[in-house]
Amino acid sequence: MLSLGRLHLITDTRPGRDPLAVLRAALPVAGADLVVQVRVEDDATDREAYELARLVVDACRPYGAQCLVNDRLHVALAVDAAGGHVGADDLPVRAARRVLGPDAVLGATAREPVTARAAVDTGASYLGVGPCHVTTTKSGLPETDRPRGDTRGRRSGDRAGDRDRRGDRRERAGAAGRRGVRGGGGRRAQRGSRSRARHRRAAAGLTC
Repeated sequence: MLSLGRLHLITDTRPGRDPLAVLRAALPVAGADLVVQVRVEDDATDREAYELARLVVDACRPYGAQCLVNDRLHVALAVDAAGGHVGADDLPVRAARRVLGPDAVLGATAREPVTARAAVDTGASYLGVGPCHVTTTKSGLPETDRPRGDTRGRRSGDRAGDRDRRGDRRERAGAAGRRGVRGGGGRRAQRGSRSRARHRRAAAGLTC
């Protein structure tokens, strides 16, 4: 069965951010429980993505942490990352699995039960299902369960903590987010789909 770290960080490469500094701070704390998804801006070159991913892989290796590359699966292969993540507009999960191979970690974005089941059935190792908190780090995200004006649990300047699955992880990831890590987060399935959500988590390591 796939072993996937419980704390999922996403690199923030906007101007003024230092994702490598955040990574160096997080690794001694989280160790092998850390998964780092290398995500760069859309206008970043493949060379820039490669250089960042290479440094992240090298930093993660001594701790047993995993590195994934968002979207650019050829970069994941080039740096010998643990795997990659694809969104709705990227390669289909089945095709991405063929690219990465049977043993790689493959994440997929799925915001509806139907697409979640399809992603698992075609090779996804885990699912990203949407934000837990209001965030401005990415456009086009679905509404969260919390009203936009409700800032409970958020600190000033927080970019949201990441795809953690426990409350204590959220606090740690939130602190990292202020220093250069984007929040991924994940929203659990709707109340009427809890049993299906539990089944999918068991099958695919659903990140919430």
